[in-house]
Amino acid sequence: MGIVNNTYVQIIFSSVVVYWFIVVAFRVMGKKELSQLSVVDLVFILLISNAVQNAMVGSNATLAGGLVAAGSLFLMNSIFKGLLYRFPQFNKIVQGTALMLIYDGKLDIQNMEKAKISVDEIMEVLREHGVMKIEEVDLAVLEVDGNISVLSDEFKQKTVRKRKSKLSSSQKEEN
Repeated sequence: MGIVNNTYVQIIFSSVVVYWFIVVAFRVMGKKELSQLSVVDLVFILLISNAVQNAMVGSNATLAGGLVAAGSLFLMNSIFKGLLYRFPQFNKIVQGTALMLIYDGKLDIQNMEKAKISVDEIMEVLREHGVMKIEEVDLAVLEVDGNISVLSDEFKQKTVRKRKSKLSSSQKEEN
């Protein structure tokens, strides 16, 4: 019985360590990575999940081992979100702050470099918001969740680029 419990404790420990590693790695890579997934990014995430699976469960390929690992990740995620909510300074360290990319029709090159966003990517986002020229934008901000908010028409029109997801037809009608 001691070996079984020790195995599950090891799975819990490994799962928590992998969780923190992935959070830190994505933070270092930049917040843009979270919401602007390309095919390459999706493949990367799938491969990362496959690569860390053995680090979490080791040779334990049982249903119980998988459930312990998944439960550990859910619990860690819940605790982590609670910490982000309760401690705003910790939230700022982990998620960063919003970055202004365009103000009054002018690009902020320094912030674009910091966020690793090209002019072509900015133009794509602007077109998604129905804006054709940088000069038409009053304010464009890279939000902490990776979305880009765009204000135009003298700050009267605000659009937020939604994460790419499959919405049901009823959700699409609401949006």
